[in-house]
Amino acid sequence: QVQLVESGGGLVQAGGSLRLSCTASGRTLRNLKMGWFRQAPGKEREFVAGISESGHITYYADSVRGRFTIIRDNAKNAVHLQMNNLQTEDTAVFYCAAASSFAWRERYSSPAQYNTWGQGTQVTVSS
Repeated sequence: QVQLVESGGGLVQAGGSLRLSCTASGRTLRNLKMGWFRQAPGKEREFVAGISESGHITYYADSVRGRFTIIRDNAKNAVHLQMNNLQTEDTAVFYCAAASSFAWRERYSSPAQYNTWGQGTQVTVSS
């Protein structure tokens, strides 16, 4: 069973950047699809970005496309989320998640597709 741990969250001013990392233990991420989600207070968990096993296929929520980049480093068993031009509406707890479902490419934005979740890391963007 894979365990996921997020890091890299923090407080940043609007327009700034952060790089979140998700490191895994227990098994390799090489054969898993990975995703980043976020949850703001009082809101449902929402999809942010997803990446295929090889890294060749990526998906982004409309709200972050062009500002966020999901990257995977299979050699280091890690996935990253580079976040640029952060805005106050990006404030949330960010979670990484792993999926093994064959239906992932059709349902990548659904939390139900992901089997394993990290504990989350807080990102706060001030104005």
